[in-house]
Amino acid sequence: MREHPSFDIVSSDGSELAGKKIILCITGSVAAYKAIELARLLMRHGGDVTCVASKAATDLIKPSYFKWATGNDVITKLTGDLEHIKVADYKQSDLIVVYPCTANTLGKLANGIDDTPISTVLSVGFGSKIPIVISLAMHQAMYENPAVVKNTGFLKNKVQFIAPQFVEGKAKAAEPEEVLDFVLKKYGVSSILQGKKVLITAGPTIEYIDPIRIITNQSTGRTGVLLARELVSSGAKVIFVYGPGTESAPKGAKVVRVKTSKEMLEAVRHEMRQRFDIVVLAAAISDYTVENPSNTKIKSDSDKITVRLKKVPKIINEIKNIQKDIFLVGFKAETDVSQEKLIALSRKKLQESHADLIIANDIGKKYRKNPDQNNVIAVDPKKETVSGWKDKEKIARFICSEIEKRMGFRQFLTGSI
Repeated sequence: MREHPSFDIVSSDGSELAGKKIILCITGSVAAYKAIELARLLMRHGGDVTCVASKAATDLIKPSYFKWATGNDVITKLTGDLEHIKVADYKQSDLIVVYPCTANTLGKLANGIDDTPISTVLSVGFGSKIPIVISLAMHQAMYENPAVVKNTGFLKNKVQFIAPQFVEGKAKAAEPEEVLDFVLKKYGVSSILQGKKVLITAGPTIEYIDPIRIITNQSTGRTGVLLARELVSSGAKVIFVYGPGTESAPKGAKVVRVKTSKEMLEAVRHEMRQRFDIVVLAAAISDYTVENPSNTKIKSDSDKITVRLKKVPKIINEIKNIQKDIFLVGFKAETDVSQEKLIALSRKKLQESHADLIIANDIGKKYRKNPDQNNVIAVDPKKETVSGWKDKEKIARFICSEIEKRMGFRQFLTGSI
């Protein structure tokens, strides 16, 4: 039987929640309509979402809408099937998110009252120690009610709260994107990348003409930094070889600073004395360096100077010679070519370098109009996947997801999962 069409979006933006069963409890706040978007966001990062909706919530939104969004049946009442046990008993789910959460539901959880499907699911989940994330939504006067303050205080160290936004006298539920970010940071670990050792290069390199003057390119290092952050948040152990980019280095990674293409090559060789699972070469390395750089500053009184350049060794061509079984990811940039030509050039690079995946993009006129966005193609020997135009945070998630998919398939073939 064909799977529900909504499952097509699963892991489309990342796999941080892959394999995780998430219960989304929707109470009777006007913000309930945003739960649809939150459910889809959680799915796009790999989550398997089941909704539990209160009667007040279904007065606002039909249960079929939640079924459409998630592909899973919606719990609106408890029957002899023991729905609350199936989803919230020990190890039945990985996370419960209450979005939005009213003062009424908060009070029932704090005082052990379970007279509705949501309060009963929460009561069971609370007892079975499933992590609970609560995003409160109510009028500000209710939020400041001493009873609500007491209930919040009792639950403070037992569940996770996402602070509401105080606007126009209301404590409004956080936006779905904020809840997603909270969940990813707190619970988003990829089972495929967790514990994997990853070496990634990023940023530009500089090549000295003299001690003052250099040649370089316009790379900021942003994509590489964002990708390293995604890998770290997925549980990978990351060593980050970073040229002089303008972006702050990623937290959680071991950072190795370099300047020139020669220093980057030496750093990669040095780090690869230890074994890695994945190497990602995202740096925009200079293709040429100065043949005979001056040891002193070149005087500026000449009308012309001649600078001879020589080709720099390709780091990507050395990786498989050092470690044959590593998963190698390279990058390919071209300007103003057709998609077919870009894919063909990427496959050529795959063959020459023995890489497993090439991330290709066109940095021509379309890219230069909005350098905060990108459109990349993940190319392997058999297929290609196009990201579409996205901001660079989503591009990094897309690349991470493409690596995960292929790593998972490789592990399946080798019988290591």
